[in-house]
Amino acid sequence: MAHFQSPQLISISPLLKTFTGPKKETVTAEEIAAVLGLVFTNQLSEIQCSSLLTLLRASERDREPKTLAKCAEVMRYAAVALDEQALYDIVRFRARGEGNYGGGLCDIVGTGGDGHSTFNVSTTSSILASSLLLLSKHGNRASSSTSGSADLLQAIKPSAPNIEAVTADFLPSIYQSTNYAFLFAPKFHPGMRYAASVRKHLGFRTIFNLLGPLVNPVHSMIEARIVGVAERSLGPVFAEALRLSGSKKALVVCGAEDLDEISCAGKTYCWHICERPNPKRRRLAEDEVEEGHYTSGDIESEPLTLVEITNFELEPSDFGLPTHSLSDVSPGKFPEENAETLMKILQNQLTDAPVLDFVLINTAALFVISGICDADKSDMGHGDDGKVIQERGPGGFRWKEGARRARWAVESGQALASLSSFIHVTSSHSNG
Repeated sequence: MAHFQSPQLISISPLLKTFTGPKKETVTAEEIAAVLGLVFTNQLSEIQCSSLLTLLRASERDREPKTLAKCAEVMRYAAVALDEQALYDIVRFRARGEGNYGGGLCDIVGTGGDGHSTFNVSTTSSILASSLLLLSKHGNRASSSTSGSADLLQAIKPSAPNIEAVTADFLPSIYQSTNYAFLFAPKFHPGMRYAASVRKHLGFRTIFNLLGPLVNPVHSMIEARIVGVAERSLGPVFAEALRLSGSKKALVVCGAEDLDEISCAGKTYCWHICERPNPKRRRLAEDEVEEGHYTSGDIESEPLTLVEITNFELEPSDFGLPTHSLSDVSPGKFPEENAETLMKILQNQLTDAPVLDFVLINTAALFVISGICDADKSDMGHGDDGKVIQERGPGGFRWKEGARRARWAVESGQALASLSSFIHVTSSHSNG
């Protein structure tokens, strides 16, 4: 069929030549993104794709915020188109705003590649968080670990969700039945298959390994997200890339062990992306009232808000939880074993396990960043004592309140119910 025929290849030799010459610094992020976009339409030869990925890695241009942001933008543009209006309508209908959480979509994801082979924390945390938030978990099969997020979900027994059924067209219908959706990357980014062979034979991590957390198909509708990075040096890079990509409520984290999660073993470095009122606009308005030196045009030329990045550090104790060695949560197990652990957590059968605390910490952080923990009242449902923990810790946030809500998600059975609904709706669709 004609639409499966390979389009004509486009040579990027001039750019590659510039990249290897004395004027390599003149290559812009926009130019890099434009040629990378040729991969998704199968218009770049494998040898030139290999050259591009290698040069980006060797020059470290793939670790520049603007390059990541522009490449992510091109990759999202090449993704399968969503009916954004239909999705927006159902999100508004299902939204349960609370505190400073507006009821929008959320995600928690890591770059991978930290080498620790920990339990699937972000995937499990996404399920727990869906007890109170709308989750759009973007993920894939394992590339460097023993169990990727997709592998974990497909290993759930007695019945697993049909993640292949989660398509752009069906996504709004899923949110009619559940707070949880898993967006399987190959279903939404089919153009990535053209880079698969090159990536496999290169044998090192490329820019594509970094773009995953930035290319959630519902990126424009995500209200809050946590992104874990496997190297501390990538923290400020991802924070700025997210800011450039339009994120206004996010937390980039890196465990001190170069862990792409919030660590249960000790310190975690954090970069918080947050929208705040523009103080300059306020000062101009006050000066105009007092002295009349400024016109309304001067004030309106200043944006109402600014998106800022701040830094702080977290410890398990900030969540009111004990410290555990990574060896206690890093068994490097296969999907079937991890799926069994997941279900035991959701069924509240691992009440004192280190892995539970690990999951609670990361779930709590997503609750906190979403803004839901800013509520001064709590009425989550059955099992909620309504006692909000108002104590604030690093960054001025209620981390212990986040942990209280995360534990409720398990003990109330609400997280399990959310996953069960996702399994049911995807299985029913596949059978229909």
